[in-house]
Amino acid sequence: MAERKVQVAVDVGGTFTDLVALYADPHTGTQRVVTAKVNTTPPEFEKGVLQVLQKGGVPVGETALLIHGTTVVINAITERRGVKVGLITTEGFRDVLEIARGDRPDFFNLLYRKPPPFVPRYLRREVPGRMTYRGEERSPLDTNVLPGILEDFKKEGVEAVAVCLLHSYANPSHEERVVQEIRRLWPDVPVIASHEITREWREYERTSTTVLCAYVLPVAQRYLDRLGQGLADQGFGGQIYIMHSNGGVETLERTKRVPITMIESGPAGGFLGAAELGRLLGEPNILALDIGGTTAKCSLIVDGQVRIKTDYWIERDRKSSGYPIMVPVVDVVEIGNGGGSIAWVDDFGRLHVGPQSAGAQPGPAAYGRGGQDATTTDANLALGRINPNYFCGGEIEADMDAVNMALDRLSARLGMKREEVARGIIRLANNNMVNALKLVSVNRGYDPRDFTLMAFGGGGGMHAVALARELGMRKVIIPWAADVFSAFGMLMTDLRRDYLITQLISLDTPQAASRLSWLAESLTQTALEELKAEGVPLERARLLYFGRIRYENQEHTVEIPLPPPPYREDSLSQIAQTFHEAYEREYTYRLNAPLEFVTLHLVLGVAIDRLQVPRMPRTGRSLEEAMKGVRTVDFDLEGVQPAKIYDGHSLEPGMAFEGPAIVETKGTTVVVHPGCRAEVDDFGNLHIYL
Repeated sequence: MAERKVQVAVDVGGTFTDLVALYADPHTGTQRVVTAKVNTTPPEFEKGVLQVLQKGGVPVGETALLIHGTTVVINAITERRGVKVGLITTEGFRDVLEIARGDRPDFFNLLYRKPPPFVPRYLRREVPGRMTYRGEERSPLDTNVLPGILEDFKKEGVEAVAVCLLHSYANPSHEERVVQEIRRLWPDVPVIASHEITREWREYERTSTTVLCAYVLPVAQRYLDRLGQGLADQGFGGQIYIMHSNGGVETLERTKRVPITMIESGPAGGFLGAAELGRLLGEPNILALDIGGTTAKCSLIVDGQVRIKTDYWIERDRKSSGYPIMVPVVDVVEIGNGGGSIAWVDDFGRLHVGPQSAGAQPGPAAYGRGGQDATTTDANLALGRINPNYFCGGEIEADMDAVNMALDRLSARLGMKREEVARGIIRLANNNMVNALKLVSVNRGYDPRDFTLMAFGGGGGMHAVALARELGMRKVIIPWAADVFSAFGMLMTDLRRDYLITQLISLDTPQAASRLSWLAESLTQTALEELKAEGVPLERARLLYFGRIRYENQEHTVEIPLPPPPYREDSLSQIAQTFHEAYEREYTYRLNAPLEFVTLHLVLGVAIDRLQVPRMPRTGRSLEEAMKGVRTVDFDLEGVQPAKIYDGHSLEPGMAFEGPAIVETKGTTVVVHPGCRAEVDDFGNLHIYL
């Protein structure tokens, strides 16, 4: 058999584990894509990875590249399955975690209590020595207290140590010495220091990030080791990359050192894939929406670039301030509205959808596994949008009796007909998602009408057109293999590293240009030296520069793109103009005030050896051959109408049709509303014009 080149991406989600495998025959040059999906297997997530590889028929021994996105880190934190952590910090700063921030989300609750820290006070210890915010030593470090601290940690059963010293973002030398001494005295304990994760300021956020990284460090390392061993047992000898929250991939070994960087690894793949696909299709401005089984996530892509933030919080809601994690994360708004979101009635007789989810077990009522609550999926089935005879690609027989019983229970409480309840569920779900889309667009100063909506995930195609109409948008793109697009997107990404360093520079001083040039050039040298040490050819590196700037005396910053260094006076004038425009777009005004440069953000990208997105073949099949029949569908505001049903796997490039129509594939359903026109492009993506 001819040797084949196989590249695989596996995305472990909350409900399903998705696979996309890209095959290329080196002799014929032909390519084909295989997709597969299995139920996620917590807590042994690696079993689901191996199962989906088997289901997809992937020849593991012939696989050259495997990219993996996983929820293991976020799950370990939210389910409190991490390890006991000891924290070492600067003398006098033992209680930073407990002091936290002064915000009170539940503002009128005078009995509000901040969320408990992940490290109790008796496991938080101090060392003498201190740096200033300029990175100058104010008092020398004294490591003589460390042996006693570590002995206490051993007695208390500490399994990982976090080190976060004051102002180590400016000068990490004290932290480096503490870590070196810990590894000498206790070589078996996992240890992580804040400067290894971030060089940004803000003491509480850095401490929280370091603690949470230590909390999941052994868990993530064990998982990645088990995954690597399981693949090796099946003959895998290729390269493994892990999807990171910044939308790039990273090596397995580097990820094991700082696993907190994959806190949102799965969703990031879909949004970076949306950016890459947008560039391929000539659509640089994308409003991307991922609707899965449990949640809906959205992100804004401007000029082909996904927004990255480092003020990420977990478990933050209207009643809790949550916990900050200061790592680069794709700027995503996430809400509890997915296909499995449960519809319920409150004590005042009002209908709600989510955030509770039926999950994979028991799942929506239609799964026939004992679920008694109506979900968004059940409502779509009741309205005829999903084919009960082709539910989950025919793998599950939809239990319509259970669907009707679940909706009837809501009908009895609301005094409405079953169909009206189903429409209400869809409207509420759509309203929640429209609000989320506005948060990443309108609230950031961008008009959704200037963007194309790209919707993916198992539920993206069912809601996309209604959402786009509500926002006044004119075009929707449903990617090929939308149900596994987060995994598909991973195959379109490159190795990416984000370097951030805080250094306050007043842009109105004579030395500003030279100081900024030195900062950018030194950070660039650090990044390139790391690549060189790993044997990566430097000519494959791509560098992008961003700056976080604020008006002097303000608290927070706005990030803008920067030209490459070196910088001159005219460079600073252009930087200032770009900042004023970005600030005004986001906040509707600008100030006549001095500017202060706060943080330099360097993005290092390295192209990995990946296959190109294949074009779909044209067999000459007619549109009528792709048509499965006609079904009566409830389109809500457009009424109940007969809709043409198309087999999405039979659609070919160049095919076009008018709504009302439904496109069915194994993993998703696309609802083309009346008055819309749909076309299939060369890559199999569906373009819907409103």
